[in-house]
Amino acid sequence: MNFEPDLKQYTMCSVLGSCFSDRAVVFLGKHNKSGNLVAMKNFNLDSMSKTDCQLIQDEIYNTRQLMHPNLIPYVTSFLDKSQLYVVFPLMGYGSCRDLLRNHFVEGLPETVIAFVLRDVLLGLEYIHNKGLVHRAIKAGHILIRADGHASLSGLRSMCPIDKRSNLHSLPLQSANNLNWSSPEMLEQNLLGYNEKSDIYSIGITSCELANGFVPFAETDTTLMLTQKVKGLIPHLLDCTTCYPYEDNAADNGYQSEETIGVNATPVSNVYTRMFTEEFHNLVELCCQRDPESRPSAPNLLAHTFTKQVKRVNVKVTDLLRPAVPLLKTNVAEISDDLASIGGMSQQLSDLDLLTYAWDFDLNDIVPTL
Repeated sequence: MNFEPDLKQYTMCSVLGSCFSDRAVVFLGKHNKSGNLVAMKNFNLDSMSKTDCQLIQDEIYNTRQLMHPNLIPYVTSFLDKSQLYVVFPLMGYGSCRDLLRNHFVEGLPETVIAFVLRDVLLGLEYIHNKGLVHRAIKAGHILIRADGHASLSGLRSMCPIDKRSNLHSLPLQSANNLNWSSPEMLEQNLLGYNEKSDIYSIGITSCELANGFVPFAETDTTLMLTQKVKGLIPHLLDCTTCYPYEDNAADNGYQSEETIGVNATPVSNVYTRMFTEEFHNLVELCCQRDPESRPSAPNLLAHTFTKQVKRVNVKVTDLLRPAVPLLKTNVAEISDDLASIGGMSQQLSDLDLLTYAWDFDLNDIVPTL
């Protein structure tokens, strides 16, 4: 399909949200010739700094260079006066963070998480094989297509790594990802970090998807860093790890979620639900303090928890109800008025759909195919 780099070839239907620290708007668009729905990120370059522009080009460059079914694909980009538009395929269910906030506030079903992690790990294996580290894996950067498959986004923080030496610098805008960052990345010591830091983020993201919120959500940043460096392992919240009273926790060899300081206030069903032993084991393996003890992406794909998707005879889309994906057939039902862009983008400002980062020259902002 040829998606022309011309604004006249697209109809903007409504506002999906905002990104780039609320300085860019994400539109739901329709390609006039094919009728396909797309996500269109709109940047006003007049209001962007040189660093901002560099970040935008990295988004374009990285997405174009990597081609994998489980990575967000690039469609096209173009300028219209001072407005830059970057076009991506529409992900019908949005991000996993959207699903948690709007439909699954107490966490996604475990089977859904298994399918999502399988897709994310396939994309991550591809990234690592390319000699790259993602550095920003979290629920907000996992997008779910209308068919239920997951695609990894957030490629703005991606960085190449030399097999002979580790990375030491933090990615730009790293303050937004501290909760998901590995201890060795935050520690900033001479040893540095490598692709195993992404595996730690997989463990944190697994907790986020299962618990409904990210570990350390209500922890002071300094305390969070201290706990991570000391080797405190976040965990899934269920009846085997949480107890209503601190005394019961001590009697059974566990710390309550109040004393451990890792997770926010537990959800209402935390004392009655139970995650599988395989799921608990996967999280523990990923969140180990020693990076060398963590499994690789291929190891995790062979883990019992992720391998279960081959045996499960169920559609992810059925498990995601009542969430309904945006499709050609129901987009006409959207009643958003483009005149309300300001209020809508403010209301959905934390959607953070498809945000990235990199350096560039303004003259090269539209890549040559």
